[in-house]
Amino acid sequence: MAKSGNPSQVIERGAARSAETRRLLVEAAIETLKDVGYVGASARTIAERAGTNQGLIFYHFGSVANLLLAALDAVSAARLEQYAAALERIESPEMLVDVASAIFSEDLDAGYVTVLVEMIAGASSTPGLGAEVAARIGPWTEFAQSAIESTLADSPFGALLPAGDVAYGIVALYLGLEMLSHLNGDRSPSLALFAHAKQLAALLAALSGTTETKETT
Repeated sequence: MAKSGNPSQVIERGAARSAETRRLLVEAAIETLKDVGYVGASARTIAERAGTNQGLIFYHFGSVANLLLAALDAVSAARLEQYAAALERIESPEMLVDVASAIFSEDLDAGYVTVLVEMIAGASSTPGLGAEVAARIGPWTEFAQSAIESTLADSPFGALLPAGDVAYGIVALYLGLEMLSHLNGDRSPSLALFAHAKQLAALLAALSGTTETKETT
């Protein structure tokens, strides 16, 4: 008579296979959004790219829309992780602008912007999707606010600028620049704005240093 073995081992193997299938589907959804957009992101197309049965999309995610939201979540999580790591190295407003400019170009090169643009486009034809996409932008605003507060912590401007409002404006501007650069294929106007922003950051830093000097004299 065969031994039943340890049931937990079967569960772990099943869980591992399930996690791997979800990962493959999410990665396939990301690449599908990049290549054929929201309109072309059908269950069949995504499943073929993932090398799985399309029924697994509905088993794991319930719908194609939910899978595409999971794809957006995965992209956002990866980008936030990179932003957070970069933020730890920032020592001045000028460095903050440099990092934002570099990651802006990386987002465009890697096609991450395409994922967001396509999800926003899909929101016009899928009820409820717009609110879900908007909710996923919230963490970016929170992150921007944290970056502003930490960068301006020792500056007199930190007490004058409402970090929450500034963060909202920066995220809106950043996303707008990414989408425009994606649509027209020309990122030079956006990069020029980053250059101007760096000059402004240097000016604010100089004024901040002057103010601190006056207060200590």
